[in-house]
Amino acid sequence: MDLKQKIKKIDLEFDDLFYERIEKFISLLLQWSKVHNLTGAKSKTEIEANIVDSIYPLKFINDFGSLADIGTGAGYPGMILAIARPQSKAVLIEPRAKRVAFLNFVKSSLNLENVEIIHKRAEEVKPNSYDLITSRAVTNTALLMDITKHLASGNTEYLFYKGSLVDEEIKDARIKNYEIVNIGDRNYLYFRR
Repeated sequence: MDLKQKIKKIDLEFDDLFYERIEKFISLLLQWSKVHNLTGAKSKTEIEANIVDSIYPLKFINDFGSLADIGTGAGYPGMILAIARPQSKAVLIEPRAKRVAFLNFVKSSLNLENVEIIHKRAEEVKPNSYDLITSRAVTNTALLMDITKHLASGNTEYLFYKGSLVDEEIKDARIKNYEIVNIGDRNYLYFRR
């Protein structure tokens, strides 16, 4: 099953430009991964699984004009969401230089004018307000909420890509008004405004 079929299977549709950019992203990530350890996913199939994982929440989250992705790594989910929603501004925050170099190369290669890459830790980024704050496999929920409070307003929504410890983390963070969408081993923790 090719990527387009995998995405259709989850009831999402994108234009040809999305698929062109995603194929180029996959190609660049495979090239860079031969030299740099950017991600655990080393095969096209694993990268495609990460892409589907990144965009799946577009099925249930509200539209957003801007997003900040904390610890974006090789671009999951922030770069993928930026490709899927080119009309939304995406700020990718990543402290590691080689990942920042890769992200800048992708941004330039794909001509992504809606993407800004910040080479800092989240807590060092100057205060701002985003519609959506995302993060995948960075740290626990309570700490994520704490290190991003200067990037949020009363209208900010959060989307954290979590594993099996999600229930424990919610208790520790004392969070209300959330929903968890579970697909296999992935728990999408979503706080609506």
